[in-house]
Amino acid sequence: MRTVPRSHFFLKGGIRMRVMDPEKIVDFLRPIGDSLGVDVVEAEFRQGQNPSLTVYIDRAGGIDLDACEAFHNAIDAPLDELDPTYGAPYTLNVSSLGLDRPFRKAADFEKNIGEEVEVKLYASVRGKKYWEGILLSYDGEAIRLRAGKETFTLELKQIAKINKAIHFE
Repeated sequence: MRTVPRSHFFLKGGIRMRVMDPEKIVDFLRPIGDSLGVDVVEAEFRQGQNPSLTVYIDRAGGIDLDACEAFHNAIDAPLDELDPTYGAPYTLNVSSLGLDRPFRKAADFEKNIGEEVEVKLYASVRGKKYWEGILLSYDGEAIRLRAGKETFTLELKQIAKINKAIHFE
């Protein structure tokens, strides 16, 4: 008997609901995103009174409301056929990644090499728990960061959060 991993259930009113693997949903939606010029980055289920599926998209130059709306309209019917909640109702949302979204996947790190990032650490390194600098490299286990005149390596297990640096003018 095939079992569904625990992470593929969520509670609704105290009842465990079975949901499809979010990576399977991303793979299913990727060709639709490609046809619209957007990258399908992640799918995320939220539990609660009103369960929802949020699909995060991105593209060079950023995502605007028109892109979200076009993608939402394009995936609505195909998702109904895929049935990612096995018949349970949910709200479909489409969103950009957000400016301060933490890096989660290798692609997040790789596409930001050479960019300024903010790094929050679990414990101090060189007397600080917060660093801003240029992401020089990523190898799956560590990053190389240039902060001012210093260049050093941080293991991913030391990093509480890393995201693109945001500066408002």
